[in-house]
Amino acid sequence: MGHLNYYQKMDRSWKIRRRRIIQMVILSLIVKRARVKALVKDKRLANEAFGTYVESISGETSNKVFVKKALRGVRAIICPNEGFLSSIESFKGVEHIVLLSQLFVYRASSGIQAIMKNNQRKIAEKDESVLMASGIPYTIVRAGMLQKTPGGTQGFSFEEVVNGGEKVSDWKECLTRLIGKTEQ
Repeated sequence: MGHLNYYQKMDRSWKIRRRRIIQMVILSLIVKRARVKALVKDKRLANEAFGTYVESISGETSNKVFVKKALRGVRAIICPNEGFLSSIESFKGVEHIVLLSQLFVYRASSGIQAIMKNNQRKIAEKDESVLMASGIPYTIVRAGMLQKTPGGTQGFSFEEVVNGGEKVSDWKECLTRLIGKTEQ
């Protein structure tokens, strides 16, 4: 019972990579002297990691009043969690949204894994459709499916952006540029 099966390992690996990507993006924004507001689960850990450079806000994202208050004055959203965008009532003032999506992973699942991930797939689909219908400029970064073959791991693919023919060769530069546009 102490051993993780292949799919649990993939899920854990995805969460670790997602956390690292978020940390790198936040650090890039700090270096660019952008004002960063982060919704976090543990405010103390966020303060230890980023200090006073990041305004850490802790609360329940299912609470619409909390989310509305937290998004006040925000011009760009980088969203790594499924279900968050679907819960936002108003994107007033938001000029750009970047969504880290696992939809491709959920669609590529088969068998028992597809049944287990069906609800998460629906949430990811809803987030993407809400984002596309919002009328706000957006970028969706989709993760690829990890494969159990030598050299067969595929993480984020930055070659294709869902919202058009734009090619993203350096994602940190792209995100920094997007944040820079919102500060002007």
